[in-house]
Amino acid sequence: MENEYDFTVIGGGSAGYAAASLATGAGLLVAVVEGGREVGGLCILRGCMPSKTLLATANRAAAVRSAAEFGVKARLDGVDGTAMQARKRTLIADFAGYRKGQLESGRFTFIRGLARFTGTHTVEITTAEGSQILRSKTFLIATGSVLVPPPVLGLVDTGFLDSDAMLEGEHLPASVIVLGGGAIALEAATFYAGVGSQVTLLQRSTRVLKEADPDVSEAVANGLRHHGVRVETGVELLLCKKTNDGKVVRFRQNGVESECAAAEIISALGRAPATRGLALEACGVALKGARVAARPTQQTSQTHIFVAGDVCGPLEVVHLAIQQGEIAARNVIRQLSNAAESLEEMDYRLKMLAVFSDPGVATVGLTEAEALAQNIPILSASYPFADHGKSMVEGHLHGFVKLTVHAESREILGGAVVGPHAAELIHEVATAMYFRAKACDLARVPHYHPTLSEIWTYPAEELA
Repeated sequence: MENEYDFTVIGGGSAGYAAASLATGAGLLVAVVEGGREVGGLCILRGCMPSKTLLATANRAAAVRSAAEFGVKARLDGVDGTAMQARKRTLIADFAGYRKGQLESGRFTFIRGLARFTGTHTVEITTAEGSQILRSKTFLIATGSVLVPPPVLGLVDTGFLDSDAMLEGEHLPASVIVLGGGAIALEAATFYAGVGSQVTLLQRSTRVLKEADPDVSEAVANGLRHHGVRVETGVELLLCKKTNDGKVVRFRQNGVESECAAAEIISALGRAPATRGLALEACGVALKGARVAARPTQQTSQTHIFVAGDVCGPLEVVHLAIQQGEIAARNVIRQLSNAAESLEEMDYRLKMLAVFSDPGVATVGLTEAEALAQNIPILSASYPFADHGKSMVEGHLHGFVKLTVHAESREILGGAVVGPHAAELIHEVATAMYFRAKACDLARVPHYHPTLSEIWTYPAEELA
């Protein structure tokens, strides 16, 4: 049996659903193929939403422990892991159920099964009932990412929790070793420190968040240390082993071998694009490294096959995946209608990253290193939360905000926050950048006092 569609989306996560919904609204005959055991996508099931739900618990536990500083008599009697997980599962089931309802609404054909390309316009769909061949004029690959197998000697035999398993755990170990220094690792360290575990973070790079500017990385590491997290960078992970007292990681740092022990090891060493099983060689889609190679139009090396989300990058964040999916869908519509207008391209000028650690981290636009690599003349100015009234009265004394502008035009090219509510504060700079505002424009915008947001006026005035 062979079914024919205008547009077939492989992957029912955020990028895939956004693309399918837009294409269906334009009148295309659309199919969505989802091969996961559950429906909802990484963000809902094992990423953004469950991790932030658990962090909400950790943040409240940390607030109770610091209550005395504010004159509040309170005592933390522990964290109920079972109750914490029950709350998370209720919320995630609601989010996932809503997405499942959207996918099964009948607006497009929804197929639960694994897709494998058999040609440039055909895929074989394997379901519990058997297999079928599906023919389509265009495709979108939006299969997301998978966990990277742990590369550390002895880690599998020793036993560990990956980011999926960590999100399901009801037992809260007394101590943990977190392997990694990216967003997942920083949030894991914050979570366990918040619920009261002793935390050691081992990062192979010389700094955490290695893609960020050095001042951002340093402020994050120092903030974590203030909250009791042991942060070790520039380490070579040698091996892991079990002992009678728990689990041990041996590492080399500055030429010296050391060991640290804990009740549990958390592997946060990253994810990889989910391309296995797609048989991309059968349709001629090229890879760039491990990722599917994407043009700015979200087309692959086969111009009728598009790609969006973690499977192509360049950043593994949901809002960009959705934007990529929507651009792909609009370009499919143009392509199938033989429109004379040129295809739309992704614009990463406003790329954002947020890490919900403590202290929080958020960036938008160019880093100083990226500007240097592109020979863009820049000026930067920062201002510390430790000297800002609202953050001082709230007890948030770690971190800073930073603005980066073009040295000649003073147009805002980037921003960074390390500190309280970073993921919220960064949107003020993103909005200013969207309208190509200059530092003087931001400095002139009235800001209510006292608020965290008004901290942006200080670097803006300096650069104006």
